[in-house]
Amino acid sequence: MLTVKSIPAFKDNYIWLIQNPDNHCVVVDPGDATPVLEAIEKDNLILDAILITHHHHDHVGGISELKRRFPAIKVVGPNDEPIPGITRPVEDGDQVDIFGERFMVLSVPGHTLGHVAYVGDEKLFCGDTLFSAGCGRIFEGTPAQMFHSLQKIASLPDETNIYCAHEYTAGNLAFALVAEQDNAHLQHYRDQVNRLRANGQSTLPTTLHNEKLINPFLRCDQPSIKRSVADKAYDNSDIETFAALRRWKDEF
Repeated sequence: MLTVKSIPAFKDNYIWLIQNPDNHCVVVDPGDATPVLEAIEKDNLILDAILITHHHHDHVGGISELKRRFPAIKVVGPNDEPIPGITRPVEDGDQVDIFGERFMVLSVPGHTLGHVAYVGDEKLFCGDTLFSAGCGRIFEGTPAQMFHSLQKIASLPDETNIYCAHEYTAGNLAFALVAEQDNAHLQHYRDQVNRLRANGQSTLPTTLHNEKLINPFLRCDQPSIKRSVADKAYDNSDIETFAALRRWKDEF
């Protein structure tokens, strides 16, 4: 099993650092090179590669400086997004080796059209597609695309650890508790998250098992969620339930 550490960046981003026992590492979505370089120097690590999920600046802004400092590093990222510095473009179904662990590339359009995620070693690095108790805004794709991307993630094993790119959990819970007021799992999770944040601790990673119990965007087949969007949805389908829920969250 690989070790994963979070590197906080900007206001609420997490850059994920994947490390092997030999002090080699890979970073995921380095929007800023400075905290990455500080973490590498602090622990005397060797940076081998960068994984990118999508093209937004807070996920790619540190690539050029990291490549300048480590000219031999590989930069893995989505094939059809405008990301300078990619050395290995990938698409759905491709595989990436990370220190002997095989990670599968998943196409998860919605937040952006070319967004990808990386899953392996019971870990999912999903960028801005799925958050704890929430999901990403739909900037380039369609609600149907985002719904199917989340369903693809939901089909992974329940024990999968979810490494999201932002600390949005508390804010997402405020909406989730309105969308599904009688969900006891959600109420318990809120208390857990409040304790963590009060102590300055991260709420991530979460697990897919947990998200299936508390995340309204993964629960669009549930009668409780369908009832909550009944006056906002055009029909009773799961996709339209998701679309209505996402529209509601955008205005929340």
